[in-house]
Amino acid sequence: MTIKRDYYEILDVGRDATETELKSAYRKQAIKYHPDKNPGNKVAEDKFKEAAEAYEVLQDPQKRQIYDQYGHQGLEGAGFSGFRGFEDIFSSFGGIFEDLFGFSGANRSQSRTQRGSDLRYDMRISFMDAAFGTETEIDLEKTAACPQCEGSACKPGTYPETCRHCQGTGQVSRSQGFFTVRTTCPSCRGQGQIIANPCSECNGAGKVLIHKKVSVKIPGGVDTGSRLRLTGEGEAGSHNGPPGDLYVFIHVDTHEFFQRNNVDVICVVPISFIQAALGDEVTVPTLKGEKVLKIPKGTQPGELFRFPGEGIPSLRNGRRGDQVIQVDIKTPTHLSKKQEDLLLEFKRLESGKFSTKLKNILKGGSAGR
Repeated sequence: MTIKRDYYEILDVGRDATETELKSAYRKQAIKYHPDKNPGNKVAEDKFKEAAEAYEVLQDPQKRQIYDQYGHQGLEGAGFSGFRGFEDIFSSFGGIFEDLFGFSGANRSQSRTQRGSDLRYDMRISFMDAAFGTETEIDLEKTAACPQCEGSACKPGTYPETCRHCQGTGQVSRSQGFFTVRTTCPSCRGQGQIIANPCSECNGAGKVLIHKKVSVKIPGGVDTGSRLRLTGEGEAGSHNGPPGDLYVFIHVDTHEFFQRNNVDVICVVPISFIQAALGDEVTVPTLKGEKVLKIPKGTQPGELFRFPGEGIPSLRNGRRGDQVIQVDIKTPTHLSKKQEDLLLEFKRLESGKFSTKLKNILKGGSAGR
């Protein structure tokens, strides 16, 4: 069993609070816990409903008198059971919400115009298309305004009729003891209007399913996770409401030679140890073609070289990054007899240098200890 809190405590007012003080206190609670300011926050929703219920009781002299004498049980005995949901709250306190947020709660709940839903499309593109940009078409299935009734949902030449059950208000009222309870009209489901002659093309929905080719311009520099927004290419709105948007999510394929690091392009170029030792010129693929890279004498394994401006363009300012080339020095595995003899001679000439260098390193280490 849920134990209800004291209404005066909820609004943080004294038991002798005036009507003005109650209204001011409720305004503060409504602003703080309004669902539009706290989307998805269940605690805030509960506090918003709790404050509305407290104000509903305390601002009404009869309900307040019953509550002061008999508490929550007295109100339940008189037929008061609180609000069923946000719609009842906005309907009861429309004037307050109009002052606070610039719209009437009652009108908000009865408004028929509704924006269409957004759509998502996942697109896979090549590494090169991501680097330079491209334009393509996608085949989209979505709803659009019915061409026969132009979204009105009515048979051409007819119009929606005001609901006779609620007189167009979207709500009906019934008395329970001392109180009047408002609920959504069951005939028009809160719309305030009835479609007496529905359109035969869309069966009164106002929307039909279509296939549409949509052109998508992909700028150079996109990467996996990039999102493009196409305004107005989503689902059709209801009752002449605006359409939603289409969001295209990009997925970029990997490349067999290039890798990407932000706006830089990384690649590994194999060279022989002879090229690394003596220096050379090698042809390296770039995004735009081929370029010659000068390998200096004595190049070491893993050393990096750059081609400035040969990378990916930035989506922010259009400036291109660099192409970074890492050399991978390959050791030969199949040597002729002559090659082996030459390397052995090279080894003999170099062995003294490395032995002396190693001894000096060891001597330095011993001196340090």
